[in-house]
Amino acid sequence: MAIIETEATLHEAHRDNHTHRDVNGGWLRPAVFGAMDGLVSNLALMTGVAGGSVSQQTIVITGLAGLAAGAFSMAAGEYTSVASQRELVEAELDVERRELRRHPKDEERELAALYESRGVEPELAREVARQLSRDPEQALEIHAREELGIDPGDLPSPAVAAVSSFGSFALGALLPVLPYLLGATMLWPALLLAMLGLFACGAVVAKVTARSWWFSGLRQLALGGAAAGVTYALGSLFGAAVG
Repeated sequence: MAIIETEATLHEAHRDNHTHRDVNGGWLRPAVFGAMDGLVSNLALMTGVAGGSVSQQTIVITGLAGLAAGAFSMAAGEYTSVASQRELVEAELDVERRELRRHPKDEERELAALYESRGVEPELAREVARQLSRDPEQALEIHAREELGIDPGDLPSPAVAAVSSFGSFALGALLPVLPYLLGATMLWPALLLAMLGLFACGAVVAKVTARSWWFSGLRQLALGGAAAGVTYALGSLFGAAVG
């Protein structure tokens, strides 16, 4: 006959084994995707130029220009995007803050009604809302989370977003240029290093997905390789037409 575990034992087992993946990806996801973006875009740019049978110097200058232009573009776009989002959130928080100051009882009843809609008994919902509304800042935080789905104390920083986007993009874009800077005179070392980087980025992405590392790596390798192949073909075509 099976021995029934105690409630405490079950709780310990649940606590030890009940874990989830980081579905937001934290810092890893934007960093890896930023590097991947820089790698694919600069690799495609360089192979497109190389397809036109230009000099080694032209390819290197193109790669460095693509790195700088892409990194600054990513940083500027990320800064503007995050700053605009933050300004919108802060404006909505100001609206909520004014409502809590002018109509505290109405906001308290609104919070109680929200808890009731989620299955809390009416009397308990009113008491919880009353206690939580004692502190204006706590009340603002709760209303922001419940109504707007945001955490006022955890708003993204535009500067951090811009710097991280610049750095991750530049790192990825550097890979196909690096062999040339180290003395390579042909395209294949740059392609080899870039392909290794694509596979590595895809494998790292698997840490925030349910896919296996080799599947994610091969998928990104295929996508990046296809982009490089298409741009090389276009470069060859345009180079022959211009020549």
